[in-house]
Amino acid sequence: MTPASPAPLPAAPRRDHTWSRPTGDVDDPWAWLADRDDPETTAYLTAENEFAAAWFGQDGRNEQITSIFAEIKSRVQEDDESVPSPDGGWFYLGRTREGASYPIYLRGRSPDTAGRQLVLDVNVEAQGHDYCALGGFEPNNDHTMIAWSRDTTGDERYDLMVRDVGSDPDESPGEYPVDHDLIEATSASGTAWSLDGQHLFYCRPDDQMRPFEVWRHRLGTPTGDDVLVLREEDERFYLGVESTRSGRTILISMGSKNTSEVLVIPAGDPLAEPVAVRPREEGLEYFVDEWGDRFVILTNLDAEDFRVMTAPLDDPATWTELVAHRQSNRIDSIAAFDGHLVLHEWHAAQQRVRILFADGGERTIDLGDEPHSVDLDANNDYVTDLVRFHVQSLTAPATVYDEHVVAGDRTLLKQTPTPNIDLDQYVSERIWATSGDGTEVPIDVVRHVDTAVDGTAPCVVYGYGAYEASMPPWFSVARLSLLDRGFVWALVHPRGGGELGRSWYNNGRLLNKINTFDDTIAAAEHLVATGWSAAGRLCLRGGSAGGLLVGACITKRPDLFASAVAEVPFVDIVTTMSDPTLPLTVTEWEEWGDPRTEPYASYMSSYSPYDRTVPAEYPAIFVTAGINDVRVSYHEPTKWVAKLRTAQTASDRPIVYRCEMGAGHAGPSGRYDAWRDEARVLTFILNTT
Repeated sequence: MTPASPAPLPAAPRRDHTWSRPTGDVDDPWAWLADRDDPETTAYLTAENEFAAAWFGQDGRNEQITSIFAEIKSRVQEDDESVPSPDGGWFYLGRTREGASYPIYLRGRSPDTAGRQLVLDVNVEAQGHDYCALGGFEPNNDHTMIAWSRDTTGDERYDLMVRDVGSDPDESPGEYPVDHDLIEATSASGTAWSLDGQHLFYCRPDDQMRPFEVWRHRLGTPTGDDVLVLREEDERFYLGVESTRSGRTILISMGSKNTSEVLVIPAGDPLAEPVAVRPREEGLEYFVDEWGDRFVILTNLDAEDFRVMTAPLDDPATWTELVAHRQSNRIDSIAAFDGHLVLHEWHAAQQRVRILFADGGERTIDLGDEPHSVDLDANNDYVTDLVRFHVQSLTAPATVYDEHVVAGDRTLLKQTPTPNIDLDQYVSERIWATSGDGTEVPIDVVRHVDTAVDGTAPCVVYGYGAYEASMPPWFSVARLSLLDRGFVWALVHPRGGGELGRSWYNNGRLLNKINTFDDTIAAAEHLVATGWSAAGRLCLRGGSAGGLLVGACITKRPDLFASAVAEVPFVDIVTTMSDPTLPLTVTEWEEWGDPRTEPYASYMSSYSPYDRTVPAEYPAIFVTAGINDVRVSYHEPTKWVAKLRTAQTASDRPIVYRCEMGAGHAGPSGRYDAWRDEARVLTFILNTT
């Protein structure tokens, strides 16, 4: 029992089980927890949830959760709506209403009338379900129908439907649209319409939840008559389908962690066989858009950080360079418009947007020096002289602008309202830490102006560092509850992400993965050494692959952190990556390695949190999971917590585990549930750091 604990510590029974690995036999007495149908699994999860409820129920913590939830809620304008987005002669917007958990989507023929016609009310669709998440929302070319999908369990299997929305801009919002052509168990990996709106392309997952098939559905016909367009047999590859912005071409993308291939189908001839832009080559990645009379291609061909090529529509395999490669200037994506091309890229560990014109000129959008995030908005119209983007930072909420692509004139369309906040009370900056091998690691930090950088503040360190997923700074009203209480919050960018180019990713994956954890530990030590945080008052937080980062760091340096939050953590990496029958395992070998063989077996075992958990004084730890999670199965955090319970030697540092019994990887889907969930996490941090 922990001090003053009102409930006994849960204890998962041990059962003999041995894994045979290249490194030798390994005992795993909690392997049985992977059996969801075992009554003792349910009993153990119930006991952990009851213990978590009891822990949060003592010493005024529930009252603190309620208070922080109220703070979060007070900083959100609950009645709000997005900027109307132009698309094919219509303007679409999303709206939220006080007391409603989910958004409502509407449209009209002008920005002023965009809220006139009701298209989709997610609150209606969520009725009778504890969970509801949208997968796709794709109007056909004349905007009389919308293909949309929803997941009501969190298992990422989506029911796809076609919704009749008509063409009357004055249609009453009280007349709820009708759905038809239900297609069950699809993937949220894209949909595409034929030009005439009679055919709909979609993807299906295999048993391991890999989108592996593209199907074609003819409206008004039974789904049993749907036609299989493509099946990907290589288990490393995911499929996706989409239309180009012009609507003239359907793209089928096939991608593994280091190889891709794109096939095209004319949207005006949906029964045509797909044609490869360029045949698959191991290690070659490319992404395609249509740009007038040619294709435009983003590729790593002889370009580690990618360059841009063009190809004739009738000869897509013949490429000519348009934008040259720049080392450590990683081009993330391209978007083609009539007369210009928009590049989204990472430069010096900062996001930026560059506009390239058909005559070869270019211009970079000026966003200032503060660490920020910038992304293109929908920008659905192909013919336009404006680019819409939204930018945010650690101190400023999402702000939407239209900018003239040539003149550079910028119009502020909206900044997300943040009532009851004085944004001038917060400051952020970029600092750098030196990792053990001399590598400089960027960190973005934010604090209240009254929080001194004098070595007395507690600090939350947040990290991810995997899949080349770059983590730009984002604004959070919830985070302010920590900053207002004197915390510093730091976003570390360790190797394994893509913030400093492809080499930054390659040096934090496979047999370089330990660099991710060393970078994070170096960042934490730097925050203490330079006065951003008090020694012994660091909290480490991350989710999914970031949860692996948390587990690896606290098992390597349990002395460094006072507390840790591991959300849906990928912590039993060797066991999971050794089982190709589990969802997504095969596709992940190019990221982590295959531990069924050396040298990966030894290397992965050397940092796997579950395997490295031994008796020690660990930080206070809060772990979360989702019973329907198909990305990180619930049993990984469950087993880890069971083992941590036997290994924790610090009696005053609790281990709290909470498994959502009706959700998946993303946690609760409704905004109020999500806010309360975040208030719970912050309460844990405040009471243990």
